[in-house]
Parts: sequence; structure tokens; C-alpha cells
Amino acid sequence: MRILADESVAGFIVERLRRDGHHVTFVAETMPGAPDQGVLSAALTESAVLLTADKDFGELVVRLGLETKGVVLTRLSGLPEAAQCNAVSVVFGNHGGELLGSFAVVAPGVVRIRPIGPGR
Repeated sequence: MRILADESVAGFIVERLRRDGHHVTFVAETMPGAPDQGVLSAALTESAVLLTADKDFGELVVRLGLETKGVVLTRLSGLPEAAQCNAVSVVFGNHGGELLGSFAVVAPGVVRIRPIGPGR
């Protein structure tokens, strides 16, 4: 799966997803300091699901209706690195197809996936 990881995502999560075989573009490596709308636009251009820990993307996508291929919001801070990596890896491994066209929230022990866009 193509993933664009926002700067708010820890590098160890990006590395894990790459080891899992996903094509991950990391904003911290390719366009550091880019504004949120620029990051969202880049994900759309790359046909990538956006992975972020920044709740502002929910505002842009859900409330303002900006176009996206999908957003995965992580709420995992405070967990050990291995637990964060495993949670995100499981979501992309087990729910990859469901993430397209959806807004997903990943929290300890919880994954919520909701369709976004027309007909939601």
C-alpha cells in the first residue's frame, strides 16, 4: 500500500511499515515543514493514504471536506515503541482495503474506520 506519513509520525513507525513492504513517503524526509494542506495534497497526488498523529487532518477532511484517498490518525503516544509499531502494522496489514476512502482512528485496543466523502 502507498502511505504518506506526516511529520507527526514517529520514524520507527515509518521504518516498520517499510519493513512490512509498504511504499512509505515520509514528510520529514521529503518536504519537512510543509503545511497540512500541502501534505494532504501530496498524499492525494501520490494516491497514498495519509498516516498522521495530527488531529488537524480530521478537521480538513471530515469537517471541511477536502479530498483524500484516506487518513489514518494514530492516538498511540505514551505506548512503548513496539506496541505503537504493532498497532499501526496490524491496521495496514488487516484493514488496508478498508482504509481507502475512509478516516480511521487507531488508539490502544481500538480501530475505528469510517467512510468519508459522498454517501457517508
